[in-house]
Amino acid sequence: MLVTGGASGIGEAIAAVFLRQGARVAVLDRDREALKGSPAGRDGARGLLLAADVTDPAAVEDAFSRIDKAWGGLDLLCNNAGISIRRSFLDTTLDDWNQTLAVNLTGAFLVAQHAARLMSRTGGVIVHTASVSGMVGMPHYAAYNVTKAGLIELTKTMALELAPHIRVNAVCPGYVLTPMQRAEYTEAMLSECASDIPLRRLGAPEEIAALVSYLASPEAAFVTGQSFVIDGGESAGGLASAT
Repeated sequence: MLVTGGASGIGEAIAAVFLRQGARVAVLDRDREALKGSPAGRDGARGLLLAADVTDPAAVEDAFSRIDKAWGGLDLLCNNAGISIRRSFLDTTLDDWNQTLAVNLTGAFLVAQHAARLMSRTGGVIVHTASVSGMVGMPHYAAYNVTKAGLIELTKTMALELAPHIRVNAVCPGYVLTPMQRAEYTEAMLSECASDIPLRRLGAPEEIAALVSYLASPEAAFVTGQSFVIDGGESAGGLASAT
């Protein structure tokens, strides 16, 4: 399997789950130091480290060449790499916009296309990390919201075109306590977010990884083209947090 953005946060938790299950796990991330300390970096037998930026087509192509050379194919992609820039709509710069779309949407497209071509030989599963922010409005995140909505639509299109041999789904987390979330929010803001969630807490990366594990499993063999919300009930009333 391959997980992008797998050196920290949700991606790291996904890699760890599959390593525990005995899978061979390739982790693609642009942070070389974080890669070395990741679960895949500590498992020399089953971990493959790929230092690359998903916005660089040549680097992505090289990464897939390495995977194919090492393993002779790919059966699972967790398309997880992403960034978030918290900014009001009027203060969002064109650089903010372009950077977010390049990583979250164009990068995901590039990686998914390469993965699907490898999987066309024997079949496989692709899971995109989208967000509940792609389903409901979220202030201060115009660019991020647009990319996650795009991933949801990309999931549907890929599922239709790649069936029956490749299944494609998306997970849509709400607030999850990751390094990226901590970098953007103060403790007071995190506490306020938790108070708006029916389960009264933020999610853990391991909980998202567990959902990904199910979607990749034979038990989900009849599941494709779907986006699964995992947000502690926050969006159940149709309203996102205004924090």
